[in-house]
Amino acid sequence: MPNRLPTREAPWGIRANWKQFALLTLTVFWVGSVIGIERVTVPLLGVERFHLVQYVVLLSFVASFGFVKAFLNLVAGRAADRWGRRPVLLTGWLVALPVPFLLIFAPNWGWVVVANALVGVNQGFAWSMSVTSQIDLAGSSARGLAVGINEAGGYAGVTIGGIAGAILAGPYIAVYPFEFLLAIVVVALIVTFAFVKETRGFAHRETTPTGPADPLATSRSTRTSFAKATWGDRRLLSCHQAGLIEKFVDTIAWGLFPLYFVVQGVAIPTVGALVGAYTGTWAFLQLATGHLSDRIGRKIPIVLGMEVAGAGVALVAFSGSLLGWFLGAVTAGVGMALLYPNLVAAVADIAAPVERGSVLGVYRFWRDSGYGFGAIAAGLVADAFGLTSAFFVVALLMAASGAVVAWLYRDVRVHGESRSRS
Repeated sequence: MPNRLPTREAPWGIRANWKQFALLTLTVFWVGSVIGIERVTVPLLGVERFHLVQYVVLLSFVASFGFVKAFLNLVAGRAADRWGRRPVLLTGWLVALPVPFLLIFAPNWGWVVVANALVGVNQGFAWSMSVTSQIDLAGSSARGLAVGINEAGGYAGVTIGGIAGAILAGPYIAVYPFEFLLAIVVVALIVTFAFVKETRGFAHRETTPTGPADPLATSRSTRTSFAKATWGDRRLLSCHQAGLIEKFVDTIAWGLFPLYFVVQGVAIPTVGALVGAYTGTWAFLQLATGHLSDRIGRKIPIVLGMEVAGAGVALVAFSGSLLGWFLGAVTAGVGMALLYPNLVAAVADIAAPVERGSVLGVYRFWRDSGYGFGAIAAGLVADAFGLTSAFFVVALLMAASGAVVAWLYRDVRVHGESRSRS
């Protein structure tokens, strides 16, 4: 069975390539499920099994995940442009195989930190390649929709994985969620090897927009490419800083929301439902928000999303009831749905097609390093001033970051047509 799609004959478009597109969506659903299982179980594992009391230590598993994933995003993008998307995707699933065993047999917290570092490798390789491949297949006219479907599929997996993990864990954090995680990794590895095709040829067929040559379009070293894609373009700079800061919200939701709700007397299955309200809203609405930005431009959804997500985190801190926490989680999810796929699409708009994997890798490097910086910052603030203080600090940072995007970012033209007049 050939591993490459016949790109010379095949047209661009989601509908024209629906089988591979659907398979990649299923793949990213499994990627999301892996992290979803950990969202509820690992923070509580640190408290119940290892009796951790300092938030900055507890959040070290998020920091290890974030910094490793950030670096691997950079490597994955460059590797994908050189050797193809499929080999990188397969590598991501192979690296995930030891994770369930490390979590099941962990004698100390260090094993959990290492396991999450491997999850970072898996996410950096597998999620990066699924979205890059789907962008390749969709073409420029449906890029926002492609990213929206990808992120919706991934965060649907996060939601269902989180709820399933909470139910399987029970009150004493049993090993069953991690056995379920192992089954997901094995199935995903087999399906990827047997059925996923290479899509790099689609990117090579694309042409750059009419007009002056894009400064990102030339071949350059990794160091030069990283520098140019980071601060060589003010639009990319605005996207990178927004991506980094918005991960502070996800760090809070992953590492501190479960602990905060448990301290408030919420049962673990209900904690899973509350966290699931956040990721589920995020997942479902991305189907619409990505497509919306193809019509009105990326800027408005990104700026609005930054402000709304921050407001949701603040609402959780202000509230003292189950209804208030639910509304706060949903509000944060709405904001993330507005900003998340459209930041990726905005970067893809700016990048030259032949360097898309590399430029997206640089963006994902800065974005996912937000997990690491967010874990350190939120942990230090929570230890010094309490959990809700960390929530308020993140809300303020989101508001400021959204203002930076409003100032620096301008929607770009794709194939001669303006995405927006904003």
